[in-house]
Amino acid sequence: MDAVLAADDLRKSYGDVEALSGVSLSVAEGEVFGLIGPNGAGKTTLVRALTGTTAVDSGSAAILGRDPTEVDRQRLGVLPQEFRPAGRLSARELVAYYAGLYDDARDPDAVLDEVGLADAADTWYENLSGGQQRRACIALTLVNDPDVLFLDEPTTGIDPAGRRSLWGLVEDLAAGGTTVFLTSHSMEEIERLADRVGLLNAGGLVTVGEPDDLVAEYGGESRLVVRTDGDADAALGSVSLPAALDATVSGDGITVHGVGPRDIGDVVAAFDDAGVVYESLVWKQPGLEEVYLSLTGEQFEAARPAAAAAAGGDR
Repeated sequence: MDAVLAADDLRKSYGDVEALSGVSLSVAEGEVFGLIGPNGAGKTTLVRALTGTTAVDSGSAAILGRDPTEVDRQRLGVLPQEFRPAGRLSARELVAYYAGLYDDARDPDAVLDEVGLADAADTWYENLSGGQQRRACIALTLVNDPDVLFLDEPTTGIDPAGRRSLWGLVEDLAAGGTTVFLTSHSMEEIERLADRVGLLNAGGLVTVGEPDDLVAEYGGESRLVVRTDGDADAALGSVSLPAALDATVSGDGITVHGVGPRDIGDVVAAFDDAGVVYESLVWKQPGLEEVYLSLTGEQFEAARPAAAAAAGGDR
């Protein structure tokens, strides 16, 4: 099957800063492709290159078999990071206006209901809360019932319950055949929604794969982090852990490695038997954040200030 969305060796520089350094990928129909990376990694530049709103220095992209600048815009939905519609129009008026730009748009009230804005449909955009404004922007993106949907940090500012509701909406769209290209700083969001995920760092794709496969290959082991009240080295020396488990002292406290759910009770009992007083016990499973750290050597939220500043922000 031909890819709905494809990129081949995309390169883009802003002055001396290389925002994209040879990115190639493909996304199939009905697939949710998640893109993660720190500020300055090139996520927004990649979205702009794929949608034809930024000219690349070299390489090529295609949507639905056509150059992004030539594809029928009525088949696309694009939600940028920064989007400021007219503040003195109500949510309903905004969606109705955008609906009027398309030949076969959806009913504005139905779209507002989908994104959870039915009760605020008559409120001016400027009087909506930050989360409600983001919902309204999502509604504008969906009103033309797009075949390909680009969502750049879609749930920024939306409360946890609202995020989960919108995740369900994205899942329903993908199940109906919509292809979704998603960027997010939320690992939970990517792990929930993405069929495949690409890790972008310094303008290049480090790896692409299914989330579970990447975690299994690069995520490392589960662990239990114990924060003690006193000397962690002394505390660890007094504890007799089950033979299969190993522990080290780090800045987080005492880390017991390879702890599965069934091992937690045994570890707690060992600390209690030794009389060790601890402030907290946190069990951590490996996830995409650990994958990113393993492959790049950087914490996921770490930014590259020089590149970001030179390129005008989160390029």
